[in-house]
Amino acid sequence: MKRLLIAALIAGTAAPAAAREPAPPAGLTLDRVVLLMRHGVRPPTKSPPLPEGSARGAWPQWPVAPGYLTPHGRAALARVATYDRARWTAAGLLPRRGCARIRIVADSDQRTIETARTYAAGLAPGCPVAPEHKPQDVADPLFSPIDAGATPFDAEQARAAVLAAAGPDGIAAEERRLAPLLTRLDVILCGKPTPGCGIAATPTGLAPARPGKRPKLTGALDRASTAAQVLLLEYADGKPMPEVGWGRATPADIGRLSALHSSEFRLLARPRYVARANLALLAPLIADSLAGDDGAAVTMISGHDTNIASLGGLLDLHWRVPGLAADDPSPGGAIVLERLRDASGGRYVRALYRSQTLAQIRSAAPLTAPYVAILPIPGCTARGVAGLCTLADFRKTLLR
Repeated sequence: MKRLLIAALIAGTAAPAAAREPAPPAGLTLDRVVLLMRHGVRPPTKSPPLPEGSARGAWPQWPVAPGYLTPHGRAALARVATYDRARWTAAGLLPRRGCARIRIVADSDQRTIETARTYAAGLAPGCPVAPEHKPQDVADPLFSPIDAGATPFDAEQARAAVLAAAGPDGIAAEERRLAPLLTRLDVILCGKPTPGCGIAATPTGLAPARPGKRPKLTGALDRASTAAQVLLLEYADGKPMPEVGWGRATPADIGRLSALHSSEFRLLARPRYVARANLALLAPLIADSLAGDDGAAVTMISGHDTNIASLGGLLDLHWRVPGLAADDPSPGGAIVLERLRDASGGRYVRALYRSQTLAQIRSAAPLTAPYVAILPIPGCTARGVAGLCTLADFRKTLLR
C-alpha cells in the first residue's frame, strides 16, 4: 500500500488546454493533489434492484454484470481524466512531457479497479502507473473499516448520531419533507396507482442497532434512495429516454429525485461519528499523502459514494453538481484536496469538488468545462482567505 509508483522519464502526450477553473489564492502555487473519487457509471449492484412488486414492468438490460463499470461509464471517466491532466499540466503540477510521480489506490470491486485503470491511462498516457488494490472482490478494510471490524464502532452511538441529524421531529419528518418526491417516484415505478406496486406506502424507520454494523434505514426512504440512484444511472449511461424509468421519467425528474439518495447520505454517512469511523483508515492515507516533500504529485483514491459522503460530512463540505441534488456524489465526481505553497515554503490545503455535470456524463461529447467548485473548509482562515487551511490545521481537522 505504501508503494509509490515512480514513472521513468519517457515521452508523453501533450495535454489539451485546460478549462477555466478557480485559481489558487494570490501568492500560492499548486504542488500536490489528493482526490477521493467515486467510480464511474455502473448498473445496479443486484438484479432486480428492488423487491418484487416495487415497479411495474421489467427493469432495463445492461451490457455488463451487476455493479460493473459500463463502457459508457469508462468513456466518461477517460474524458474527466484528460481534463484533470490538462489543468494540472497548465498549473505546472504535471510535466508536459515525461511522467510524474503518481499513486492510485482502488477498492477491490470491479468498478473501482477499472475506474482506477481508466483514470490512470487518461491522466498519465504512456506512463507505468499501476493502481494498488486487493484482488477483485476481496474485502478491503481501507474502504469499509466498520464492516471489517477494523475500527472501534459503537452502533448505539451511531444510531444516536443519525437521529440527531434527522432533527427533533425524527426521520418521519424527513419522509414528510420528501413526500412529493416519493409520490412522483411511485408514478415512475408503477405508471398509475396499482395495488401492491410502489414504495411510498411503507413508513420509513431506522433499523435497530446491531453491534459492528452501520446504521440503516428501512421502508420508503431506504428503497427510494436505491430507486432514485438506479434511474440516475440509467440516464447517466446514455440509455434512450424510453428506457429511463420505463419512459415515465424526465431529466428534471432525475435531478429532483436525486434528493432521495442525498437524504440517505445526510442521515447515514455524513454525521460526524459515523463519518469518522467510515474514514478511519482513509483519513490517515489522505493526510499522509498531503504531507512531506517526497510523495506523489497526484494521489487518486478510487472508492464509492459512501466514502465521499463521509469525507464531506467529516469536513462539513457541500457541493451541488448540475443535474443532481445538493451533496449527492456523482459518478466519477471527486473531492479534490489541493496542497498549495507560498514563496517561503508554507503549506496550505484547499478543497474542491470536480465533476462532470449529469448531462456531460450522459453525453459522449468532449469535456471542456465541468463543474469545479471551491468547498470552503469550516473553521479555517489562512492568509486572510476564509475556508483555506494551513496544512497543519487541515491535518488536525481531518484526524481529530
